[in-house]
Amino acid sequence: MVKRELKRKTNIRKKEESNSRNNKLNPLAFGYAGATVSGLCMLLLGIGWNIGVYSRTAEQMAKWHLLFSKSVLGIIGGIVEAGVISFVFLYVLIWLYNKFA
Repeated sequence: MVKRELKRKTNIRKKEESNSRNNKLNPLAFGYAGATVSGLCMLLLGIGWNIGVYSRTAEQMAKWHLLFSKSVLGIIGGIVEAGVISFVFLYVLIWLYNKFA
């Protein structure tokens, strides 16, 4: 009877440990996802700016991002800049979440 109770307590402890390990988020995956979404948004905004859609929004984005402009190289620069900023922000955010969770 004592062995059975000890085994049950050990199994409960193992389940709790495995659950705490499984609740960790992958910061690299979040960083890549954020960089991809940001890059796609900058690409669409740059294309829209060149065809005359969302011009004011794109002009404001060009003021906020150093590398973003109406040219092809400016759009590529904006994509890279937004991707790097989003990757770093989300990676640090999820890393901190895992530390405190």
